[in-house]
Amino acid sequence: DFNYGADEYDAEGNEEPKALPEGSETMPYIDESPTMSPQLSARGQESGDGVSPPPTDGLGTGGEREAGKGLEMRKLVLSGFLASEEIYINQLEALLLPMKPLKATATTSQPVLTLQQIETIFYKIQDIYEIHKEFYDSLCPKVQQWDSNVTMGHLFQKLASQLGVYKAFVDNYKIALETAEKCSQSNYQFQKISEELKVKGPKDSKESHTSVTMEALLYKPIDRVTRSTLVLHDLLKHTPADHPDYPLLQDALRISQNFLSSINEDIDPRRTAVTTPKGETRQLVKDGFLVELSEGSRKLRHVFLFTDVLLCAKLKKTAVGKHQQYDCKWYVPLADLVFPSPEESEHCPQVHVIPDHELEDMKMKISAIKSEVQKEKANKGQSRAIERLKKKMFENEFWLLLNSPAIPFRIHNRNGKSYLFLLSSDYERSEWREAIQKLQKKDLQAFVLSSVELQVLTGSCFKLRTVHNIPVTSNKDDDESPGLYGFLHVIVHSAKGFKQSANLYCTLEVDSFGYFVSKAKTRVFRDTTEPQWNEEFEIELEGSQSLRILCYEKCYDKTKLNKDNNEIVDKIMGKGQIQLDPQAVQTKNWHMDVIEMNGIKVEFSMKFTSRDMSLKRTPSKKQTGVFGVKISVVTKRERSKVPYIVRQCIEEVEKRGIEEVGIYRISGVATDIQALKAVFDANNKDILVMLSDMDINAIAGTLKLYFRELPEPLLTDRLYPAFMEGIALSDPAAKENCMMHLLRSLPDPNLITFLFLLEHLKRVAEKEPINKMSLHNLATVFGPTLLRPSEGESKAHLTLASDIWSHDVMAQVQVLLYYLQHPPISFTELKRNTLYFSTDV
Repeated sequence: DFNYGADEYDAEGNEEPKALPEGSETMPYIDESPTMSPQLSARGQESGDGVSPPPTDGLGTGGEREAGKGLEMRKLVLSGFLASEEIYINQLEALLLPMKPLKATATTSQPVLTLQQIETIFYKIQDIYEIHKEFYDSLCPKVQQWDSNVTMGHLFQKLASQLGVYKAFVDNYKIALETAEKCSQSNYQFQKISEELKVKGPKDSKESHTSVTMEALLYKPIDRVTRSTLVLHDLLKHTPADHPDYPLLQDALRISQNFLSSINEDIDPRRTAVTTPKGETRQLVKDGFLVELSEGSRKLRHVFLFTDVLLCAKLKKTAVGKHQQYDCKWYVPLADLVFPSPEESEHCPQVHVIPDHELEDMKMKISAIKSEVQKEKANKGQSRAIERLKKKMFENEFWLLLNSPAIPFRIHNRNGKSYLFLLSSDYERSEWREAIQKLQKKDLQAFVLSSVELQVLTGSCFKLRTVHNIPVTSNKDDDESPGLYGFLHVIVHSAKGFKQSANLYCTLEVDSFGYFVSKAKTRVFRDTTEPQWNEEFEIELEGSQSLRILCYEKCYDKTKLNKDNNEIVDKIMGKGQIQLDPQAVQTKNWHMDVIEMNGIKVEFSMKFTSRDMSLKRTPSKKQTGVFGVKISVVTKRERSKVPYIVRQCIEEVEKRGIEEVGIYRISGVATDIQALKAVFDANNKDILVMLSDMDINAIAGTLKLYFRELPEPLLTDRLYPAFMEGIALSDPAAKENCMMHLLRSLPDPNLITFLFLLEHLKRVAEKEPINKMSLHNLATVFGPTLLRPSEGESKAHLTLASDIWSHDVMAQVQVLLYYLQHPPISFTELKRNTLYFSTDV
């Protein structure tokens, strides 16, 4: 089997033509890349690039051997081509066979087709047949009596000069197909004829006939031009430059390539990749990057969905300046592809999920590098330093992209093998599933791709792909929108358009760091066709550009567990997405909108607060309440050591929320939080009743809001710089000294409240196996809330919205984490030790 050159044309080393299975002998691979141009590679290149060097006068035996090899290769190329030419002529014959009887009936009282229709469908087929028959009859004897003196360049040159007929055929091709389609729908006789045209097998083949559809046969001429061009390319490669055929073949190739360029614009090459077993064009429907779990480790793959096959590939590592190539890892014909239902899927090892705190750490690292890049740019820093930072950022973002997805998407091949992808968004999972299921509604055949077909298909991926870059922000151009940083407030109002009653809820996803994640979920509205949620959420945006809403029907059936992650699979009823336009979103007022999905309309409103706005701590004008009022004022008024609101919320969370997944991380409904805030501010006697009825995430949210709205942070503005310095110390003993001394320096109400909260958060983290909230997760949620300086203080720290994050936030999280990981700290012990440490802060 000879397989040479970048063109992936395979000249089979068959002396006698072998029959190829129907549909596989033609490969439309319309390539006009420079590698296809032998003018570039054939003129006596030193590299030898497979081109026989022009013979010199004193030919040694090596030179003769080269020439002999070139001659042999030319014969192999031509033998392979003749075999496929014979098949092609038989196909054209099969197409012409019904034309005569159809014409004969056209003038009778009961015509199958009109003369006009016949003319349109079979346009130029007769001419193409005659051109190729003459070419075949002239070339065949030359190949059979092969020696070094045989010339055949003039035959190829003549064939190329007749390409005008093909141009006419291509221009008419679309109308011919549409006419044939219409005629088969309206005429049963013609439908029978066009569904099964008998193609004669090659002379030496055992098969006498194969059945092919008219649609498949009408595509063959388009295929053929490409095939002839590839053959010319190969012949030139093995023809010495001083051979009389050389200039003729070169001329033929030039004409063919120009012709291909002209028709490529008509038949969009991006969509023309290799024919399916039925002979129809195989098109690329969808592609994108997905994480595959392969042999226990996560790998980034580029997945291509074609009309009848799903192909999983990875980019090969190539030298700089080389043409990038894909390497096929596996493929599954859609006819064999199934999605295992929860009941069927075999139990498999649990997906290894990276702990949230590691992901959060990485996000902070990335944000810190981003602000360093900004600083370097602002200070007109060295481009080398910026490149180094960008490289580091890419590595970190790539790690995040690989390790954050956890939603399983399993693909099963009926013939036994199963593949597992991990996605970060259910929206994406359903997009892939729907695209595949839509294609599976067609009548698909199972098949096995030969190594050559697979090579050509994988080769076409590079040109066809629609997603070019790994979705990380470091791949974005500087002038691309950086997305929004801050808080998006979304109220999900209601939905209508459901056919029957169901238990319905919505989730909201936004993109951050290049991929989508689920950020909020409404409650389940039971047994209704018109759910009225009216729930408000506050979603943190980290460079986000889109908001997605998914609508689900809740499933309570325990048998529908997904074995990959032990979660019940709910049915997606609809999904939709909108762009977050910074201009439109950044207004003080609510902006109402509707997303339409599968006939369902979801109404929602949103408004955006930029990060610097949301960081403001504004003292309350009313000093009678508790929100926005100094903690010392509240404890004095209540005659308590810890504010009532803190004690009540913590008590309620410990009573019934300590095992709630994502407690303190998942947003409570904003309207519930506002209601609780009002009740605490008014010191209403119904507080306890209201607390016991309220959703636990709203209570957790109220506690966070209380600390966030304190006019000065719990750990005070005065000590903030010292906390930042203390946490940066590397000597453990010095750090311990400093951090304990800082606690001692806090006012009593602040210190007692802080220690009370600390013990509570430790108890929450003890339940981490159930609630998935580690000490690190809790530090990430509460650190900025307890430490972030108030307005006057933070002015000095504010530069870029995305900056605020980075460094300060990391340090704030680390401070709280230090105390959370510290053995229990008692108020009295701390105070007793004051004597030993009198160093000033």
